[in-house]
Amino acid sequence: MKFSVYIAVSLDGFIAREDGRLDWLPGAEPDSPPDVVAENGEAAEDYGFHAFMETVDVLVMGRKTFEKVLSLGAWHYGDTRVIVLSSSPVTIPPKLAATVEHRSSSPSRLKEELTAAGVQHAYVDGGVTIQRFLKAGLVDQLIITRIPVLIGNGIPLFGPLEQDIPLRHRATLQFPSGFVQSRYEIA
Repeated sequence: MKFSVYIAVSLDGFIAREDGRLDWLPGAEPDSPPDVVAENGEAAEDYGFHAFMETVDVLVMGRKTFEKVLSLGAWHYGDTRVIVLSSSPVTIPPKLAATVEHRSSSPSRLKEELTAAGVQHAYVDGGVTIQRFLKAGLVDQLIITRIPVLIGNGIPLFGPLEQDIPLRHRATLQFPSGFVQSRYEIA
């Protein structure tokens, strides 16, 4: 069972503004700048997201991330099973009821449940959820795309750590948009 993080951050390490807005991330908010479009007019670069999602059995995110994704309108996860971790109630729209479920499990307990169900690869998303899985020692891989913008303050990707988490750099890709994506494995 493998847990991966796939996330975008500002160059100064934030995943969102303090109020949760993503207006600095091209194409994320309805009023944000558009995605980068190829000169030939083809679809915008997806930075490997669709290829990554094809390897994912289940997506695990926190309630705030789930609510933010819903507020953006488009659902980018298709029929992938999604687990929303929260100790608070979660409202799941009827159109997503077949693929989205709510759990209040700890990261370790969720790993046991997913392993027993035969899940091979889980994608972990959302700042607090990522931090909880890192703290539990469950994250195997980090794929971080740095966006060339400084936003000054906001919600950081990483919070305080009780101990260092050594990483092994596996690859870095640079895109024409200026985005830089690095893949690390937990050492």
